[in-house]
Amino acid sequence: MSKRRLLLLLKPFEAFPSRQHDTLPPINSAKMLRHLENRLQVHKDAINFCQDVLRRKLVDWDSLFSNTLSQPICNVDLVVTVGGDGTLLHASHFMDDKIPVLAVNSDPTQVEEVEEFNKDFDATRSMGYLCAATVKNFEEVLDDVLENCAAPSEISRILIHVNSKLMPIHALNDLLIAHPCPAAVSRFTFRLAKDGHPYTPPENCRSSGLRVCTAAGSTAAMLSAGGFAMPILSKDLQYMVREPIRPSTSNSRLMHGLVKFDQTMEAVWSSEEGFIYIDGFHDVYPIQLGDRIEVSSKAPVLKIFLPRHLLSSSL
Repeated sequence: MSKRRLLLLLKPFEAFPSRQHDTLPPINSAKMLRHLENRLQVHKDAINFCQDVLRRKLVDWDSLFSNTLSQPICNVDLVVTVGGDGTLLHASHFMDDKIPVLAVNSDPTQVEEVEEFNKDFDATRSMGYLCAATVKNFEEVLDDVLENCAAPSEISRILIHVNSKLMPIHALNDLLIAHPCPAAVSRFTFRLAKDGHPYTPPENCRSSGLRVCTAAGSTAAMLSAGGFAMPILSKDLQYMVREPIRPSTSNSRLMHGLVKFDQTMEAVWSSEEGFIYIDGFHDVYPIQLGDRIEVSSKAPVLKIFLPRHLLSSSL
């Protein structure tokens, strides 16, 4: 039997702030710098630990920093990300529905630390919502994967078309359609369609933009904005019009809702310029007046080994 082929994808060191932050308040700066330096060291130690584990396994593996990815990931049997949810999100943009991924949270948030420094600065580290492992259980989780004792779950991603052209990236968490200036009004019209036919009447909006999320992304910005958490394996999408300016004719019921798995959201952009932000701010696509955007959950799924608590909550 041939060896499994693994790609170890690492959060780059540049993602951690350095000593160049000379403008920090003098009372807090020393504590904050020590915290940031510790975060970097913890991440480096996690990388070394994961590599040591892999050296003991009957696998062929290679490692890359995630910011060096430029081509689709192929010719491997498993991707292991070491970082946080951001590293996983970036990796997913280069993955199809064939190769599973295991995410390792290299620098988990420590509740006691957050409480200790609460009056000085935010000591939150990595949430790692979709990360199934930390250094504490990485070898155990990896063994389960390699011995086929664990099966990957299939979670939905967002398929995006602009003027009938397929966007090259599928959103794992969410997308935001908005004016490039956060203080400007975003104008657009949207409706839901099913089987190529209108399902809801068109809704003309003036707002701060339109956010659409997957089940995996429903606990992030969508939840903070007043949305609701969805079962992780749901195939539906959730949308919300951000800060709508509601005329008397507006149907407020349509400002927030679901795009069911068999539906498509169709939007026409009515401002001079705008952007589609995919999974944050790193992947951005410009749009202009009259562009037609279609989103649905018909993108290829992502195969991922999920944390056990997420799987149990979805039952």
